[in-house]
Amino acid sequence: MAPTQPLDAEVLESTEVDENALRRLLRRAGRTLARPALECLELLLDGNTPPQVRLTMLAALTYLLVPVDLIPDFIPAAGFSDDLVALTALLGLCTTHLNDEIRIRAQRKLDRWFPPGR
Repeated sequence: MAPTQPLDAEVLESTEVDENALRRLLRRAGRTLARPALECLELLLDGNTPPQVRLTMLAALTYLLVPVDLIPDFIPAAGFSDDLVALTALLGLCTTHLNDEIRIRAQRKLDRWFPPGR
């Protein structure tokens, strides 16, 4: 088995997330998909998240934002189902790093982007 190569933390630190693009996509997808997506985003942005977990969250968000996936997003009702499965599966792998502080930040952003009661 080959030794694992250390991750380049500089690449992760230089990665910018276009929150406006994510917000536009999540408005189309809805609040159900937005919650795990925002938890992934907050894990990615948190400086205490290990590099391997940050890469996993980056992969999850990339899958969400890339227009080509298993079920095209424009298909009514089913379009974002594969994205939801991918996000929740990857979050499940990283659940030990998903703490209350990250959940609260994600919830606050969710409530700003999708005001309750609307």
